[in-house]
Amino acid sequence: MMKKILVIDDAEYILDSTSTLLRFEGYEVFTASDGLTGVEIASNVTPDLILCDISMPGLDGYGVLEKVRNLPNTTTTPFIFLTALTEKKNMRTGMEKGADDYIVKPYTRNELIAAIDAQWKRHTLIEKHVQDKVDKVGKSVIYALPHEFRTVLNEVINSARYINNSADEIETKEVKELAGDIISSALRLIKIAENFLFYVSLESIISSPQKKTMLRSFSTAEPVAMIEDIAHLIADKYVRRDDLNILNNVIGIKAQISSESYHKIIDELIDNALRFSEKGSKIFINSWIEDNLFYISIKDNGRGMSQEQISSIAALSQFDRSVYEQQGIGLGLVIAKKLVELHDGTFNIESQVQIGTEVIFSLHFDKVN
Repeated sequence: MMKKILVIDDAEYILDSTSTLLRFEGYEVFTASDGLTGVEIASNVTPDLILCDISMPGLDGYGVLEKVRNLPNTTTTPFIFLTALTEKKNMRTGMEKGADDYIVKPYTRNELIAAIDAQWKRHTLIEKHVQDKVDKVGKSVIYALPHEFRTVLNEVINSARYINNSADEIETKEVKELAGDIISSALRLIKIAENFLFYVSLESIISSPQKKTMLRSFSTAEPVAMIEDIAHLIADKYVRRDDLNILNNVIGIKAQISSESYHKIIDELIDNALRFSEKGSKIFINSWIEDNLFYISIKDNGRGMSQEQISSIAALSQFDRSVYEQQGIGLGLVIAKKLVELHDGTFNIESQVQIGTEVIFSLHFDKVN
């Protein structure tokens, strides 16, 4: 299939000469003489690569880059700036904003084709790297999922079988308890599947600079207030609201992370703290600002982990499965860690066996005026 290239430049001679050259090389070429038109074309035709001038009236090249990175069909499209020699010193800004390369005008045919070919090779390698990671996770899924699914489904089947065999003798109260067990098991099964899908999605993002840039463009207002809401919901599930000790020390900020990703981190960490500690023991949740970072600490007095276990945290692994009857696949902690690190935050675990665990992580933030 013929690859599509979009050229955006307000200089007519650049559009004509570049598009003619590219068509001669076998590409399907689309042109735009201003930034807004270029963004519209990108949205409609989904080009395989975009060449864009920086200095244009109206929407300049930086603005075009930002808009196409926010379009669902061009998030990872290779983007090359066309820049005048006098603008070369500003290209660091362009690269930091998510551009893949730049070409200094006037450029030769060989320079243009070499830059385009480099992007084809680069993205082929990225796609292969992503596919290799997905395949690796897929192989792990093949081994792990059957066991996890069987464990949960057996609980559902056994409860249903008991109801079926003893329907004439079971009291209403017991039927409700069994129905509750079935619902709980089904929800666990859904979470296992969702975490696998979430993990595979993260592996794809980690391998794509463009996806990482887009992921970091979102924010969450009043993140500590969200912690309280999530903590109360999870505590109610375990009937442990009285065990929560939340210190709200931070207001008036936006965490530099999407609400969805932030919710996932908090949900997994608080759920772990409550699930792996005894009812009646306290869960301490604290937050503070230090060194221009927003810190959150979640501490429990549960079973804890050894230093060996902490250092060997890996996807699809669970700690002491033969000793403890764990629920889920053990991906929650790994997902939380990866999400924090994807946003250039820090993630630290301090734990002692049979004493407890404290997870401390940080995120960048903006102050709200």
